[in-house]
Amino acid sequence: MSEKVESTGMDLLKEVANVSGKPGLFRILKPSRAGVIVESLDEKREKTLIGPTARVSVLKDVSIFTDGAEESVALSDVFLKIREIHGEEVTLSAKTSSDKELIEFLAEVLPEFDRTKVYVSDIKKVISWYNLLSKYTPEAFVVTEGEVETAAEPAAEAASEVSEEAKEAPAKKAAKKEKSKA
Repeated sequence: MSEKVESTGMDLLKEVANVSGKPGLFRILKPSRAGVIVESLDEKREKTLIGPTARVSVLKDVSIFTDGAEESVALSDVFLKIREIHGEEVTLSAKTSSDKELIEFLAEVLPEFDRTKVYVSDIKKVISWYNLLSKYTPEAFVVTEGEVETAAEPAAEAASEVSEEAKEAPAKKAAKKEKSKA
C-alpha cells in the first residue's frame, strides 16, 4: 500500500530567501512587527531586520520559464539537476564568464529554458545561489528515504469501486422500476 520514495532536503528552500537590493541569500528566522528577521547565508551569519516594503523572494516559490509543455520548472529541480551534472560546486564564474558561456551552462542543465524570458542576470543568480546553498546548507541536497502512499493504488481502488457500482446500477434501476409499477 505504501512505497519508499526518495525525497531531498530541497524543502529547506522555503526557509531561504533572496532580498532585492542585497547580495547573497538569507535564512528566514521569524517574522516581527516591523518586518522579518533574517540571517545571511555566509560565514558571517549576520542577523538583519528586513522591513515590510522590501521585496523578499522565497526560493521555494522561484521557478525558471521554459518553452516545454510546462510553463516553468521549480528552482529546486534545477538545483538538483545542477548537482547531478556539476557536483558540489559550479566552477563557471558568474562574474567573469561571457553571456554565451552562461547560456550554454543553463542549456546543458535545462535545455528547454525560455531564452526570451530568462536573462543572463538570472543565470548568474542561479549559479551564485547554487554555490551558496551547496557551501552553507549542504543538507538541502541530502537524499532521504520516506514512505509515501503511491497515487496509483488509491486510484486503482477507486476505479474498481466505481466499476462495481456501474455493474450494480442497472440491476438497482430495474428493481426500482418494478417497485414503482406495483
